[in-house]
Amino acid sequence: MKSLLKLIAFGGLCLTVIPSFLVFNELITIDLHKNLMFVGMLLWFVSIPFLLKKTKAKV
Repeated sequence: MKSLLKLIAFGGLCLTVIPSFLVFNELITIDLHKNLMFVGMLLWFVSIPFLLKKTKAKV
């Protein structure tokens, strides 16, 4: 389960970084860039809180 969350978070992070380079090189349109960034943002913000959740230490 945790490895699946890592994969989803990494995919979301890639979707927020890579489209910027593609627009810069004029390989995709700005509208597609916005859509990919939005999907990447959703994937990142939905998955990363579960990965960063701290466990309580037993006393």
